[in-house]
Amino acid sequence: MSKAAPRFELGIKDLQSSALPLGHAAARETQFPAADRISHSASSLLVICNGHGEDLIALRVLEALHRKCPNLPIEVLPLVGVGQAFEHALAAGWLKRLGPSAPLPSGGFSNQSLRGLIADLAAGLTLLSWRQWRCVRRSAKAGKAILAVGDLLPLLMAWSSGGTYGFIGTPKSDYTWRSGPGRALSDHYHRLKGSEWDPWEWALMRSSRCRMVAVRDHLTARGLRRHGVAAKAPGNPMMDGFKVESIPTALNRCRRLLLLCGSRMPEAGMNFKRLLEGLGQLDSDLPLAVLVAFGSQPSLNQLEAILRTDGYLPSTTPIDTLGAKACWVKGTQLLLLGPGQFNRWAAWTEVGLVTAGTATEQLVGLGIPALSMPGPGPQFKRQFAMRQSRLLGGAVLPCQSKEELADRLQRLLKDDSLRQRLGRIGNRRMGTAGGSAALAALISQLLLGHTRAPRQRSV
Repeated sequence: MSKAAPRFELGIKDLQSSALPLGHAAARETQFPAADRISHSASSLLVICNGHGEDLIALRVLEALHRKCPNLPIEVLPLVGVGQAFEHALAAGWLKRLGPSAPLPSGGFSNQSLRGLIADLAAGLTLLSWRQWRCVRRSAKAGKAILAVGDLLPLLMAWSSGGTYGFIGTPKSDYTWRSGPGRALSDHYHRLKGSEWDPWEWALMRSSRCRMVAVRDHLTARGLRRHGVAAKAPGNPMMDGFKVESIPTALNRCRRLLLLCGSRMPEAGMNFKRLLEGLGQLDSDLPLAVLVAFGSQPSLNQLEAILRTDGYLPSTTPIDTLGAKACWVKGTQLLLLGPGQFNRWAAWTEVGLVTAGTATEQLVGLGIPALSMPGPGPQFKRQFAMRQSRLLGGAVLPCQSKEELADRLQRLLKDDSLRQRLGRIGNRRMGTAGGSAALAALISQLLLGHTRAPRQRSV
């Protein structure tokens, strides 16, 4: 939702060290016969992506592409997990799922720890990746254009298919090493290259079969262009799809926090408990509304079990229109549980308490500063939190203890100008809405070869 501090580099999310020889292979491209390659104009599209956050980004872009090209056949192949983000689109019938998929023990973050990598390999990662690659290869032979969304793994699969492909690079930004302090070994490495993307990735992006490269911001695109990659930054689809509603009257008299604990169990449950403990250190008698937004994981029952052990008591929801499934209270704290409510609740809040990836970036992009609390992982560890903070210009501040979390929260709630200043920084780093439509137009023109809008299906 991924990725410049030192880390293990053999996981499913990067595979960098094992891919070092690819720079020369990509330049030659002699191992794939010309008959395998598809023409510049393609009549169907296969999208491959590798992670929960990447799935959400891909979905936003595909929704915009479907509105633009309603007759275009689109298939999706999630490389990590089962692609739950696509369920509604699959049920609606305009999107189809292709190939094998399986949940992995690391949740796709085997690049964060050797233990996660070993667990994924034991769960059949190698065989799964081989079967997925064969699906991509068959699709390219059948004349489908390939769109890779994520980092090296989907990019490598798209290139090795032998077909025409495009790439949306989601996790990497040059802000992570250009926004101080820059003391990590990886920062010196990226500064030497002039880009967070690596030479073997440049080679795959420079391939004559790569028709489109889009990255998350203009700074990163500029760094890639210096290395001969025709990278564009048309907009960030992560900022699309949010509802703009006035704050409900029932919440106006409260200070409002949004709590995001992540989506991978059991880590999300442990992080939820740690964030609650930080809230418990807050020295304030002000009424506090804590909006807990989550997806299918963790479940409502799992969160309620943690609340019960932490001393919260069940209560009735203030008003049904809030969208909360449950309400709990503890002292002056009113805690609402809202599965699927993130896009609606995010803009109501003043500060975020987070141990999440993509959702944190979206929240900060809406102009809402956040406090994070890294834990033992496998995803939201200290290195991940520091990289996220630098990516967002300090609009999300990592805290090393529950006491530090409470102190910083107290300051943010008291200092309106500080909240606004951090919010403006986050908004600038993430950009405005509209990126999905801009990317859909690029895909239609550069990858699919559409020179004009396709004819609408007759009713």
